[in-house]
Order: sequence, then C-alpha cells, then structure tokens
Amino acid sequence: MEGTSRILVEKNTLEYNGWGMKIQASCMENEIKNNNFVGNTFDISTNGSLVLNTFNSNYWDKYEGYDLDKNGVGDVPFHPLNLFAVLTENNPSAMLLFRSFMITLLDKSEKVLPSITPDNFVDKTPLMHSLRL
Repeated sequence: MEGTSRILVEKNTLEYNGWGMKIQASCMENEIKNNNFVGNTFDISTNGSLVLNTFNSNYWDKYEGYDLDKNGVGDVPFHPLNLFAVLTENNPSAMLLFRSFMITLLDKSEKVLPSITPDNFVDKTPLMHSLRL
C-alpha cells in the first residue's frame, strides 16, 4: 500500500508470501481487519516509524498469546511488525542474515522488550483461530 487513505482491507487471506503487506509511511486512516496472515516471512512491513493505520481482529499465525475467557480473541495484543522487517525494508541486503543466530536473538529480545518497535503498530484484538472466508 502506498499513498492510500481510508481503505478497508477486510476478509483476505495473505498466505505464504515474503511480505504479507507492505504499508508505506504515506498511508493513513486505513483499516485492516478480519484477515488471515498465514505462513508469511514478514506479515507486515513499513518504511516509517509513524503508523496512522489500524489493525483489528486479524488472525496471525505467529501470535503466541492466550485466550483465558475462551471468546476467540487473544487477551494480549499482537505486534505484527518486527524489527528485522524494518531493517530489511531499509537495507534489503540484510536478508542474507534471515535465518542466522543473530536474528533469532533479535526476535527473542523483541518479545522481552517490545518497545523497540512502534507502539501503535498493534492488533489489540488478535483472533485465536483463522477466519473461514
């Protein structure tokens, strides 16, 4: 997505891609909801740090949260943007390190310190099961 505003992206399956969605910094007020993100190398990527789009009620296969009240919605918000996706967007040759030990450490440190990725790039109501579309 580049230069879009007020677009509703709903009921799609983004499956087995390098990037599920690339949302450029020029996009604003788009709503991405009720989609399945399955098997992508990177679910979401962007070239900026300010995110003016919303993510609601999507299924993310990388989501590792829990659902204590059994309502089908995760109790912990999901941050679909990871730091390595941002690094790769800015420097494509970094993809050579994709399955390296350093990137594994980077991913683990992101889970411990989620503040290194933008706070507003979040799905507050991630789904526990994929949608039947």
